[in-house]
Amino acid sequence: MSDATSLTNHLLIAMPSLTDPNFAQTVTLVCEHSVDKGALGIVLNKPLPMRLEEVLSQMSLEASDPAIAAQAVLRGGPVRADRGFVLHRPGGNWDSSHRVSELVQVTTSRDVLAAMARGEGPQGAFIALGYAGWESGQLEREILDNAWMSLPADERLVYDLPFEDRWLAAWQRLGIDVDRMSPFAGHA
Repeated sequence: MSDATSLTNHLLIAMPSLTDPNFAQTVTLVCEHSVDKGALGIVLNKPLPMRLEEVLSQMSLEASDPAIAAQAVLRGGPVRADRGFVLHRPGGNWDSSHRVSELVQVTTSRDVLAAMARGEGPQGAFIALGYAGWESGQLEREILDNAWMSLPADERLVYDLPFEDRWLAAWQRLGIDVDRMSPFAGHA
C-alpha cells in the first residue's frame, strides 16, 4: 500500500450510526495500516474506570506524584486488553517504540512506564490498554460501509482535548455538525 492510500497516522471517527459498543462515538488513531497486514489503532476517547496508579502497581512501580497516579487509562480497543500502549510525542530512547509520525510515538516497554512514574516520561504521554485491529481489507470495507470517516491526525485531538470532547471536535474539524447528519448512508 502506498503512503497515499495508507491510513497510518489518520484518525478514524465513528459514524453516528456505528452502534458497536466497542466503537460507538470513538476517535481511533491508526498506528499501522498496510494491505498485507491490515490495521492497528488505538481508541483515544474511552477512559476506563481505572487510573495509572493501578497499572503502575501491577508492575511494582509507584507514582512519585498524586497527579501522575490519578491519570486516566484509556480503553484502546477490544483486542489484547491486557496489553499496554503508551502514546506520546516523539522523543526518548525507549526499549520498544514505534514512530507513527512526527507527532506520535507508541511505546510498549516497561522503561517508559517507570519514567512516567518518576515524572520523567515523554511529553503528552497517556496509556491505553488494548487495541483495535482489522485484518487485511477489513478497514477499507468498513469505510465503504460508512462506519468511519477519516482525517489526518491532529495534534490537538490526540493530546490536548479532554477525552470526552474528542469525538465532537473531530467532526467539527471536518466542518460537520454531527447533529445534522442523517443516520442513513448511501453511495452515489
